[in-house]
Amino acid sequence: METTTISIQKTSNPSILKFEADKFLTNHESFEFDNIDEAKASPLAQELFYLPFIKKVYISGNFVALERFDIVEWEDVQDEVAEQIANYINSGKLVVSESTSPKNTPVTVYAESTPNPTALKFVVNKRLGPTSYEFVSAEDAKYSPLATELFHLPFVKSVFIDENFISITKHDLADWNEITTELRDFLKNYIESGKEIIAANAPKAQKQAEQEAAVTFENHDDISKEIITILDEYVKPAVANDGGNIEFRSYDPQSKVVKVVLQGACSGCPSSTFTLKNGIENMLKEMLKDKDLTVEAING
Repeated sequence: METTTISIQKTSNPSILKFEADKFLTNHESFEFDNIDEAKASPLAQELFYLPFIKKVYISGNFVALERFDIVEWEDVQDEVAEQIANYINSGKLVVSESTSPKNTPVTVYAESTPNPTALKFVVNKRLGPTSYEFVSAEDAKYSPLATELFHLPFVKSVFIDENFISITKHDLADWNEITTELRDFLKNYIESGKEIIAANAPKAQKQAEQEAAVTFENHDDISKEIITILDEYVKPAVANDGGNIEFRSYDPQSKVVKVVLQGACSGCPSSTFTLKNGIENMLKEMLKDKDLTVEAING
């Protein structure tokens, strides 16, 4: 039996810390508990509420997020909490009792254009997964039954799935006017059917970031940490609006080169170079006070 490991992830709220597992803990459902009485559906949450500093427990996808009272600092207790969560999961006990009956929540899917003329963004009113995944071929899509079915359509070139949208890149032979409705209807019917979107045994991170997965935020140098924070807070939301994603890959203090991975609609986009040089690079230069810094992109 494989052992689950827990990594600690900071959030923008200093009172809330994420404890991320390397496997799914729920079947794409989210649960929020404000006290031990509300947590009857989750023995794990009830156990965590016995810790006197836990204010709120949130379980979703592959992570447990905890909000603390101000009586402690996370730095003083986070390692022990991570160990407690890992031990609980590895004991095989129930994490949370999920509804066995399918939820008939109406699913809406609408298409948005992106700066990349070969990519279209399909926004869904439902959470699709805990993180983003990019698939560039049918063989690559083994962890996503949804992406596998999309690749059966002859005009689909690549598929990028984020928390609430799917970006599809087409082959040049197809015209969006002829296939957009077909894709939208397919996605709506697939998601409404309740079929699996991302397999339960899927890696927690994108294939392109696997080699970085073992490197936590705290292992980076100070400048790299600043770059990651800037990308997460200022760049990622804008890139997501365009149906894509950007991931920090590395920073070389000698050459002053920042390497990032472009995914989804941003990968191969004709305007991505302009965006990098006139947007992201200039922002990093200004915020880091370093005019010699440059940004290089690796298409996902």
